[in-house]
Parts: sequence; structure tokens; C-alpha cells
Amino acid sequence: MLSIIQAAGWPIWPLIACSVLALALIFERFISLKSTRIIPPKLLDEAISVSSQSLPGPDVVGKLAQNSALGEVLATGLRTLNSNPRTSEADLRAAMEGAGRVVAHRLEKYLSALATIASAAPLLGLLGTVVGMIEIFGSQGGATGGMGSGNPAQLAHGISVALYNTAFGLMVAIPALIFWRYFRSRVDAYLLTLELSSEQFVRHLLRHKK
Repeated sequence: MLSIIQAAGWPIWPLIACSVLALALIFERFISLKSTRIIPPKLLDEAISVSSQSLPGPDVVGKLAQNSALGEVLATGLRTLNSNPRTSEADLRAAMEGAGRVVAHRLEKYLSALATIASAAPLLGLLGTVVGMIEIFGSQGGATGGMGSGNPAQLAHGISVALYNTAFGLMVAIPALIFWRYFRSRVDAYLLTLELSSEQFVRHLLRHKK
């Protein structure tokens, strides 16, 4: 591998940096987007059960907010009613929607960076290809005997730079694109579940308010 990197020349180093960054982002998103961190099973039922008789106190609401992303949204509705029991339906929905937007922004964190790497890696590979071709033509142009009498070592090196960088750019871009699409669909599914759960909890709180 070291010999390949040395043969590819300097253009491969930005690709190596992109590959390390993409790997770090993928691991981070796998950890952060666990279902237990976002939408724990039965959390909505537990929140409805706890608030069925009366609104829970600040300690319970605080623990709910720290539980998960869904708990944070549900706790916002409880805090809104605790601070103003006569709050309107529109204000209650607005408060929970605001919390949902904050959660959505957190779920989408680093996805744009991963998409950028997936888009930029092939271009960096193309840059390496162009650099390799420049070396090829430079070695041929410097020969005194015409196109057929260039330095074979320089010619082989230029071809290797072009091919190694092209291949490595695709090797970085393809997994980054696959994981970006995977995380994107996972976040979309989480957001849909959060929206439906929040709507169900709002209806529960409105019945409780009456």
C-alpha cells in the first residue's frame, strides 16, 4: 500500500485525508443514529401513561428530555403546559415543532460533509489523472527523439499516477455515497416517526387540558 501511495504522487494525499474523514463520519453517525438514542421503544406510551392523570413535575420532564430525541420533543410539550396551563393549541404545536426542528438539525449533522466527500473524491481523482497525464506529456515533450523516444520510466510513472488516483478517488466516493444515502433514508424515517409521535402526544395533551 505504501508503494502505491508513493507511486501515485502528491495528488493522492487529499484523497487519503478524505477517506479518513469519511470513515470517522460514518462511525460517528452509526453511533449517533442508534434507535435507542432517537426513538426508544415504548417511550411514547410511557410518556402518555405518566401524564394521563396529571402533568409530571420538572424532575420527570428533565429526565424525559435527556432520554432521547423523542423525549426532548415530548418534554417540550410538557414544559409548555407546565409554564402556562392555558396555552393555546397553536402555541403548543409551535413549541413542539421548534424542538423537532432542533432535533432534525442534529440528526442531519455531518451528512452534508459526507455528501461533499462523495462528490469531491472523484474530482480529486480526476485531478490526479490530469497531473499524471501532464507528467506523461512532459516526459514525452522533453525527449529529443520525438514521441516514441520518451523516458520509459517517466512515462510509466505518469500512467501509474493517473490510474492510481482515479481508482482511489472512486474507492473513496462509492462507499461515502452509499453510506450517505443510507443515513439520509434513516434520518428521514426517524423524522417521520418523530412527527407522528409528536402529533399523537399533542392530541393527548389537548385532551388532558380539557
